[in-house]
Amino acid sequence: MKNNYLISKNLEEAKEQIEEILSHLASNPEYSEQEFRVCLEHAYHHLNFAWNIRNVDESRVEACSENDFKEWSKYPKSEIFEYE
Repeated sequence: MKNNYLISKNLEEAKEQIEEILSHLASNPEYSEQEFRVCLEHAYHHLNFAWNIRNVDESRVEACSENDFKEWSKYPKSEIFEYE
């Protein structure tokens, strides 16, 4: 695996986002489904990104084209199986 530092950074971002969601759920009865969706999508992005960059050269990750960003943000369907 390459990019342990960048993987760690993305996992930390996902963790922080999940902690924020938990805080809102515990303290804000008006927390909306739309807010939850946006926050959860942000967490998913970082989890997906961490997985998808694991074997990409660091220089390419740092350069990160718009196409790379879109591809690396996607759920890796062919690599991680969904629960049935």
